[in-house]
Amino acid sequence: MINVSISISVFYPLPRSLTSFAVRQSPEGMWESLSRIAVKGAEYNSRERQPHPKCLEGTRVDLLDYIYRLLDDQKKSRLIWLHGTAGVGKSAVAFTVADRMRNLQVTEETNIEKRLAGTFFFSRKHTERCTTGHFFATLAYQLACNFPSVREELNRTIRENPALLDSNKSLRDQMEGLFLKPLQRLQSRLRECPPSAFVVDALDECMSETEVADLISLLGYALRQPNLPVIHILLTSRSEAYIREAIQVEDVHPLVYEIPVEISGESIATIISLDGADVDDDIYIFLEHSFRKLRNRYSNFPQPTSRELARLASRAGRRFIVASTMMKFVDDGYHDPHDRLHLMLEFTSELLPGTEVYELYDRILATCANPARAYLHLSVVASLANPLSISQIMELLGPGEGRDVETVLAQLRSIMDIPTDRSLPVNIFHSSVRDYVLNPSNCNLPGVQHIRYPHPLLARSCLYLMVQAIPRSTALLDALSQLKTHSRSMKPHEPQSLKQELAFIVEPPTPFTVLIALQWLRGSHKSDLLSWLETLDGCAWLETQEGKDWLQIRWRIDWLQTQGKTFLPKAHSVRDWLLTQGRKGSLTEAWPSWLGTQSGRDWLQTQSGQDWLQTQWGKDWLQTRWGQDWLQTRWGQDWLQTRRGQDSYTQHTRDSFQTLNGEGWLKTESGREWLRDESGREWLQTHSGQDWLQTQSRQDLLPTQSRRQWLQTQSGRERLKTQPGQELLQTQGGRDWLKTQSGREWLQTQSGQDWLHTPHGQAWQSTAAASVWVTMEEFSRTLEAASEYTIVPELLSLAAFQAIQQFKSLPDFLMFPVFLALRHQDPSSALPQCRFPPDIEIFHAMMAFERFAHEAQERSRSASDALNYACQNWAFHLSRAHSPWDNILNHLFKSFWSHHLLCWLERQWCLKGLRSCFAILFEVQNFTSPEV
Repeated sequence: MINVSISISVFYPLPRSLTSFAVRQSPEGMWESLSRIAVKGAEYNSRERQPHPKCLEGTRVDLLDYIYRLLDDQKKSRLIWLHGTAGVGKSAVAFTVADRMRNLQVTEETNIEKRLAGTFFFSRKHTERCTTGHFFATLAYQLACNFPSVREELNRTIRENPALLDSNKSLRDQMEGLFLKPLQRLQSRLRECPPSAFVVDALDECMSETEVADLISLLGYALRQPNLPVIHILLTSRSEAYIREAIQVEDVHPLVYEIPVEISGESIATIISLDGADVDDDIYIFLEHSFRKLRNRYSNFPQPTSRELARLASRAGRRFIVASTMMKFVDDGYHDPHDRLHLMLEFTSELLPGTEVYELYDRILATCANPARAYLHLSVVASLANPLSISQIMELLGPGEGRDVETVLAQLRSIMDIPTDRSLPVNIFHSSVRDYVLNPSNCNLPGVQHIRYPHPLLARSCLYLMVQAIPRSTALLDALSQLKTHSRSMKPHEPQSLKQELAFIVEPPTPFTVLIALQWLRGSHKSDLLSWLETLDGCAWLETQEGKDWLQIRWRIDWLQTQGKTFLPKAHSVRDWLLTQGRKGSLTEAWPSWLGTQSGRDWLQTQSGQDWLQTQWGKDWLQTRWGQDWLQTRWGQDWLQTRRGQDSYTQHTRDSFQTLNGEGWLKTESGREWLRDESGREWLQTHSGQDWLQTQSRQDLLPTQSRRQWLQTQSGRERLKTQPGQELLQTQGGRDWLKTQSGREWLQTQSGQDWLHTPHGQAWQSTAAASVWVTMEEFSRTLEAASEYTIVPELLSLAAFQAIQQFKSLPDFLMFPVFLALRHQDPSSALPQCRFPPDIEIFHAMMAFERFAHEAQERSRSASDALNYACQNWAFHLSRAHSPWDNILNHLFKSFWSHHLLCWLERQWCLKGLRSCFAILFEVQNFTSPEV
């Protein structure tokens, strides 16, 4: 219905697209934003990935030496693709290579810059690591940590296009802005240095095959660019067909060095691979080392013989994951390691290649008290969208299925990481566990084939928990309906009109401030909302052309006689306008009479009033009846005794300045005063005046007001390109000028944009206004999502979809306050201090809606982690449940869909935003039917 792309330029021109998180415009703000977005768990040495798999000393020697030789090649950039089946040790090699490169310096002169430029270890277990959404942001963050010189380039790039930090942004745009540009900045710096390296592990763990193909293509594109330093990227993955297809694309394949690969050494053909014949020896070394450590803790444990170690190594089938799991099983800390060693020695070797680990998992499950229950709970943990703690899994599954989770999982320590702290999530050690439970035919234990697939179970559990924990309620629909009922007196405007009218916002908006402002701007000017004009946003509006046009209407002088008298000294540009162009309208008639009132006379005693008396308009006024009357008063007589009063009646000093060297006089108080009035400003526009201004010392003589006037001239703008001119912007006068329309226009020029990239410009940009842009961009995206989401007509009878429809049909002046109320992190219950407009019902309805929104947020924030998981992931499990659904799942879904979906919408709207709700509903709506 509505498609708005809102862009505001109030105090400075911010980029047109921002992410849903707050972006401050200082360099520190840019860096903090990138730091928050970067996926720390994807770094090779992240604590999230402990214990880190790595190659034991003396193992993988030939393979690692070959990779290191490739990484040392300075001739051209390359993609090194290391691939193999599950469990052969790809991640251990990736970690070892990354760790070695992290210990190598780019040059001998620095200890900061290392040859490891960045790492990203994918994982299906973690939402942010199973997608490429934050891939380049993470690499960019690590790159800038390693090479601080590129941080300025990244700050500039993000400031110009903050949407690059959005996971939904084009992957190509992210690559060009966050990866390619910083690397190009390093070309000259790294020209004679050993190549830097990136390590990307487990590409196959990315959930989207399309994303993987795009990523490989973009990495290849980046390495082909001629203005890049030589860099190498190590990629590891399983030998999947879709990855091989992407690697073999014509543009990418010439860059690729594939492992396994045949190489020649001293006329002897050697195969370098992950699962070659030499791996048995490496596994033997690993087992020998592991049992030695075990013996150090258990002095009475008999060390296995060489024959037994060789037998265990052979049973591993050249898969390090099998050997590693064997050791975890033997040394789990809860059973006799000697007994468990004998179980492993009985492990048959007559298996099909690649199935050794499944047989091992069978053996481990067989030792559990109830192997079928162990398999069920293992499959649940492996199928979760995000890792959960044991207590959360128990709550999610309920008192039936979840009753024995803790005792069952405790028996699976060899294949699952179970923290002693029950509040921390449990995780499978290796992705082969997920492969194992993905298809029950992989398990040969009796009874397992009849166990239900985990996704239907998890879908039922999510739906049941939500039905039990989320009450039936129509509060959201009622609140929206009530608000819409009272909105008929205000006509909706075009989206473009809303975009223009919201340009006054300069501080974080709240529902009521926005509502009051829009009421004022939409025709309630004659109401008693005048106090809004004294807010920061109101002042900003008065500085627009619309605001100045409003001030020219005669009855607006009533405001100037009351609240306006305190506003004028603060709003420099509006005051200057009133003293010059503003007099051309009907204000001409009203202003002299107002100056004759007590309020006007009080204002004449202010600095602003004294300045005005020096202008031509002030002099003209002094010749009027009101001016003459004022000169007879005590205040007028006092003024005539001042230097200003005397100067306003003498012309010879000014004339002498035109003919003599009057610089000494300009340094006097009288000279400075003259520069403030109209004749002084006119002289500054002349050739001689501009020549006089060519030194910094003379610019400093300019009073604030005159300095701002001069900066609006072509001469002033040219001066801003110089170093003294940029220093001028650090003065109070310069900062005031940047808030004017002329200043904002200058900021849009190339000179202004260049200044924003300087340290002074970046420091100046650190204002609260940035949060306004974040809010407006999020609102814009919500409207876009609402316009793109089409509700199936058959679903319009459901309360949840009626609520969405009510929101979409709200007039725009109410849609924005509603959006703010539901996303506002610290909602205010107090209405701004002002009298209500005639359509008071809208304010009462909005107050009621904000109270509802505050209560809804409190309910959402106080929910358990298990319920939050269910609310966010029920669609994920439901879409992966086998069809047809069983009767229990079908019954639960119908109950939830018909009676609790509205309450779910309310919760998710408050926690994740409406766009998240649309994404989930779109996924579920694809397989719902009218009869559901």
